[in-house]
Order: sequence, then structure tokens, then C-alpha cells
Amino acid sequence: MRVITQHRLGGPEVLTVVDAPEPRPLPTEVLVRVKAIGLNPLEARLRAGEFPLIGPPPFTLGWDISGVVDQAPQTWRFRPGDEVFGMPLFPRAANAYAEVVSAPALHLAHKPASLSYAEAAALPLVGLTAWQGLVDLAGVREGDRVLVHGGGGGVGHVAIQIAKALGAHVITTAGRGKRAFVEGCGADEVIDYTSVDFTEAVHDIDVVLDTIGGDTAERSLEVLRRGGHLVTAVAEEDTQLAATYEAAGRHFSGIAVDPDPVALRSLAALVEEGSLRVHVQKTFPFAHAAEAHRLLDHGHLQGKLVLTV
Repeated sequence: MRVITQHRLGGPEVLTVVDAPEPRPLPTEVLVRVKAIGLNPLEARLRAGEFPLIGPPPFTLGWDISGVVDQAPQTWRFRPGDEVFGMPLFPRAANAYAEVVSAPALHLAHKPASLSYAEAAALPLVGLTAWQGLVDLAGVREGDRVLVHGGGGGVGHVAIQIAKALGAHVITTAGRGKRAFVEGCGADEVIDYTSVDFTEAVHDIDVVLDTIGGDTAERSLEVLRRGGHLVTAVAEEDTQLAATYEAAGRHFSGIAVDPDPVALRSLAALVEEGSLRVHVQKTFPFAHAAEAHRLLDHGHLQGKLVLTV
């Protein structure tokens, strides 16, 4: 099989396609013939060496996959031929930039029939982040006012749809060029962050989901009602900021996403009922991973990028 590996840290050019032996599934694992691989900004940071989540090179990046089960030797969850998707092993290395992946069956779910392989591969990490943040941590309910920072990005555009499915009134920040996109995802109000200060545009927010970073989490304190909840996927380890929120009578939660079969099946159910769709901005052939990472490095994406196998 082919895998995309790197022997040193650096720019997209360090990604190299090589031949490797196929993995062997352990008990409770399945062997998946990969059809598509979702790319995430985190992987560009790991490639460049910004922090050592999975150790020094050589390594193979990637977590989000969709494909077809080839072997399921000791698990009742799947059979050969099943179409699946998921985010196996995160944050441990899943070696998912590959044509074949061995993954714990518990970290996968049946692919919704209405999603293409590319769409299914784009969903797990961003979908689980949004679900765990809005549902598990913040407990969003019908009638809540939810502010999603960065609604045009991977996590953001999925979070808008999840919040709407929960019955929330959804406000999002987005650039002028993404207004139609986020409104199409269900946003009730859109704040153009290039010309409007969100702290002056909204108030009495029940839940804020921060996917941006910088001073966004700190400034969001100004728009939350007393008892409101900030969930951040960026400043999750900022203990000083957490203390500031608690002292002000607001809740602070940082989210580090993890594999979650219940949430993954819940996302699939939203897809099947027509309440959730993941947007793929562009797909790239497997061998063009470096080209895809150049676009990933550029940022300001609308939805997700995907490698097709």
C-alpha cells in the first residue's frame, strides 16, 4: 500500500508518498480500505513541528477517514464490505494518510448513505469537536442564544448546524465573503468581523463556541450573560482565563476532542434526517498531499479539504 510520510519537520514539501506493508488488525480492530481522508489545520502544525503531539519524525499524519471494511476478524460491530467513517485513536497516531488503516471498531460508525466518501471523511474531527462542545459541555437547549466564532471554518459551519438542530438561535462571526455560506448553514445573524466588533453587536449570549483563538475567548466574556458558558477549542489550557470567567459568574470549558462512538452516530443521524451537511471546499488526489497542505497552510478555508484515494 501507499502511505504519505515525512522524515523531517517543515513545509508541505516534506510529505512523501512511499510504499509500506499493510497493517494487521488486532482483536476488536477492523482493516479499512480508505476512500478519502479529511485534512485538519492541526496536521499542518504537526507537520511543521509546532508541537510534538505524536513524537519526532518519521511519522504519518491523519485521523479522519472514510472507506470500506476489508477485514473484521474479532469484532461484531462491522462486517467486510461495510462503509464506515471515523476519527480513530486521536490524539495518538492513527497513520491515516494511507490507503489502508487498521482502526478500533469502536472509533468508527456506519457511513451515512447520503454522504459521499469525501464528505464523510471531512466530518469526524470537526463534527465531534462541535458536538462535544455544544452538547456534552455546554448542554445547548432549545431557545438558547449561541455565538459561534469562525462560522465559515470546519468546526464552525458544522457547529452552526448542530446548534440549529438543537433549537438554538445562532449568531456567527464570519468575513463578508462567507456571509451567504454561513446563512446557508442556518445562521440567524452574521457579524462581519472585518468591520464590526462582536462585543458591540451582541449581548445576553448563553453559549459561545470559540474556534479562532487570540483574544477572542477573553473578549467573549463581555457578551455572555451571567451563568453563560464559553467553550473554546483553542485556549483550552488557559487556567488564568478560566479563573477570570468563574470569578465573573460565567462557565469556562476547554475542549480537546476524543473518539466518541455515541456522538459519531448522533452526527450520522443528523445527516440522515437532513439537518447536517459538511462542506468540502476542495478535494485532492492522494499523491497531491503537499499541494493540499499548501492550501491548508494558507488558512481562511470554507469548510474542509479532503484527499481522495
